[in-house]
Amino acid sequence: MRKSNSLKRILVGTMAAFSAFSLVACNTSETNNTASAGEDQVTKISLYSSGSQNVETFWETVIPKFEEAHKDIDVEFVFVPSGTGGQATIDRIIAAKKANKDSEIDIYEGALADIVRSEDEGGLFYELSTGLIENLANVQEENMEGTQNLAVPYRSSSVVLAYNSEKVKDVPNTAEELNTWIKDNPGRFAYNDPNTGGAGSSFVLTTVYNELNDDAMNVQDESIIKEWDKGIQVLKDMAPNLYKEGVYPKKNQGTLDLLANGEVDMIPAWSDMALEQLNSKLLPETIKLKQITPAFTGGPSYLMAVDNGDEERKEASETFLDYVLTQDVQKLVIDTMYGYPGIKWDLLSAEDQKKFESVSGGYRTFNGGELSSELMKVWQREVASQ
Repeated sequence: MRKSNSLKRILVGTMAAFSAFSLVACNTSETNNTASAGEDQVTKISLYSSGSQNVETFWETVIPKFEEAHKDIDVEFVFVPSGTGGQATIDRIIAAKKANKDSEIDIYEGALADIVRSEDEGGLFYELSTGLIENLANVQEENMEGTQNLAVPYRSSSVVLAYNSEKVKDVPNTAEELNTWIKDNPGRFAYNDPNTGGAGSSFVLTTVYNELNDDAMNVQDESIIKEWDKGIQVLKDMAPNLYKEGVYPKKNQGTLDLLANGEVDMIPAWSDMALEQLNSKLLPETIKLKQITPAFTGGPSYLMAVDNGDEERKEASETFLDYVLTQDVQKLVIDTMYGYPGIKWDLLSAEDQKKFESVSGGYRTFNGGELSSELMKVWQREVASQ
């Protein structure tokens, strides 16, 4: 009799302590293979993911449902909490590729930058299509941009404007109007230290790139750095009118706490975090959300299928990826993660579409690679320290 399909979860908190090579060398052949017991045959695959608690909880909900519906596939879930060595996972895949070994990672949750790195390393992931994953046809077309068909964008989120509707009656619609509002309402706006959370880094990035041409967010050439001066000056001029004349709270939650407590009236915030906290009453119902023009940045989270050479595991991985794009699982993205769905909006119920009415203005995607990190260094040096 085959073993139970119960979720097998491994919490990895010390992966960064090992070299990528040793991670490959220490793999055993007991996992991620095809095992038979009696007349039943079970294909074992692994999903490696990282992020916040809501990501972990989501997969711990989805995987048992998948295994119940597909009793011939077992999914081992390996979760790496944010800040505890998630980079080691992609390094392990690369090391296995170079050593011509099996990384024993079948599905990897990562970012667009990992797809670029895959190509630089000679191809870590393989191309997906509707012939392999039927529900891929339901994915929002714009989310497939830049994937080279090497990934499944199964959910997304963006930074939006969160504000106290009791205090803010003339809500900004554009970045220019937002800058004017900040100047006219000193001390009532805050953004978090961009080196401690994505809401703050999105605000800094979009403020700087709003001063450049529309295609600038796709430029990876370092020559563009010399064009940042105008946007950096906007941030420097803004600082005296911010919360406590230029105090930058730590982490995304820091500014949400200020908004909840009434210490400020407006902040940039992640859509999923704000929606979740509104639902759980951690934010008062007077807090409203909206996207401005030009939009703040955001983007999908991607699932990639590792090219491990095992056709049975690849087929099982494709079955899992197809399942993630079903309407039932996408509803879980909405209900448990408060994320934007990966599939087209018109495939959702009118009720679910209404939940995102206030933040459905889209987002911009930054494709500048390491320039984002460089910009945060410039901000620290020229804005935070002034």
